[in-house]
Parts: sequence; C-alpha cells; structure tokens
Amino acid sequence: MMDVIKPGSKTGKLTVTEATQQRKGGYIVWRCTCECGGEILADTRTLQRGSVRDCGCEHGLRPGQRDITGQRFGKLTALQPTKERSKNGSTIWRCRCDCGNEILADLSQLTMGNRKSCGCLSHPPLKKLVGKRFGKLTVMEYAGKESGMHRWRCRCDCGRETVVGQTLLQSGKTKSCGCLQAVTYKDNLKLMEGTSVTMLQAVKNGRLIKSNTSGYNGVYYDRRRNRWVAQITFQGKTRYLGSFEELESAVKARQAGEEMYDEFLERVGMAEDSDGKR
Repeated sequence: MMDVIKPGSKTGKLTVTEATQQRKGGYIVWRCTCECGGEILADTRTLQRGSVRDCGCEHGLRPGQRDITGQRFGKLTALQPTKERSKNGSTIWRCRCDCGNEILADLSQLTMGNRKSCGCLSHPPLKKLVGKRFGKLTVMEYAGKESGMHRWRCRCDCGRETVVGQTLLQSGKTKSCGCLQAVTYKDNLKLMEGTSVTMLQAVKNGRLIKSNTSGYNGVYYDRRRNRWVAQITFQGKTRYLGSFEELESAVKARQAGEEMYDEFLERVGMAEDSDGKR
C-alpha cells in the first residue's frame, strides 16, 4: 500500500499529476494520467489501495465499476466489458448465451434480472414452416417478427390470406383465417350473396380480426420492406391497397378500400327492405 500520495506518485499505469478541489469521503481527489494517454480522477484511498491501476484501457471498466467477468445471469455468462456505455452510463458487457449466441447487454439490465438470455429464453426460435399445414391454413412465407413473435403469411382453404404468429400456429390456437369460427356460428350470421353481413358490420363497427397486431384491420407491417401494407378481403378475394412509410397513410388506404363494404351493406339493406325483412 502506498503511504503518501503526491504529484509524481505511481501505481500501475497511472501517474499522479495534481490535487483537485474535489473531495470524496473526506479524501483528496487527484488528477492522474495513464501511460495510454488517458486521464482519470481518483481519490487518495483508492490510489493507496492500488484498486485502480489504469484509466480503464486495460479492461474497459472505469474506476469503481463492478467487474462481473465469468458471472452468470440466467442463460448468459459475462465475458468482458466493452468501451460502450448505455444511456444511463452503465457498462455494456459482451455475454455468451447457453444457446451459443453472443450479445451485448447493459450491466444494470443483467444485475436487475431484466436480461437473462439472448432472446431464446422468452421467444421460441424461428422454425421452417413454409408449406406446412395447420388446420385450414397453409404457410406461404415468413412475414417478419413483431412484438417478439415470428409471424407467417398463410393461405386459408377458403382462399383468404392472413398473417399468424408462429406460436399461435404451433399451439393450434389459430387454425383458419377466421372463417372456421364463422362457420361455427353460422346460425347467427346473415349471409347475402355468399358474404356474412354480420361480420362486415362488425368490422365496420371497429371489431379487430383476432390475428391483427397493428390495431387496424387490413393493415400490417412488412419488416422486409420496412413499410406498412394495406389490404382488404371481400367475397373470398384479397386486394392489395398499397404499401406506405407511415401507418396513417396505410390506414387511410384501408378506410378508402372499405367503401366496397359500405356499398355492399347499403345494397343488401335495400334488398331486405324490398322483401319486407329486418
């Protein structure tokens, strides 16, 4: 242990240059230069104990920062600190997951238990599902990842297309584009020209399709193109309404497309009136 700290004192790669006006726990805070050219402030007690021997250039840790090398956090093992810092100033660590992936993780997220894997722990890995059938659905292509869930574009036996989460397909919770459920309740549906008036009215009243994630029927985010896509399905056919950079534009395109719903509902309403049915 160094007894006296003064300008010129050395510890490790550090050389004490001058005392500052700062105090830490009653001890003088000294300005020190490192052999690498860096500069840090360290108090007398820290320098005497030799607990700081460089500016952080050797191990990426600043004076007083916690060393978690080799420690486990869930499925993650801390390998080494980086020179990167999070927005709150926390050290970013390189970690290896038990699955083999390496990631960068915020020290505070690790120690608080908010980060326990590379992502494989909370979400299942991407499967090869193209061509496979789940109920009435046949998987056509991968549609990207949204809200932590892998999503697949599927074609239903009824002819409609829909985007469904991988977990929902594998668990059997989603087996159709929605028509299977509609058949289950067919006694409660009014069918006109092969179209469910009840379901169209429900959509017009704001009811979301079960597989929807954007908050707007007929609008989804295409991660491959980084654009919002609008489409509309009517009488068994899906019509593409365009892709847009802004969600608002896609929603407007969808709303314009729903004019065909309005025209149909108005026409069948007039037909019901002429038949004296309500």
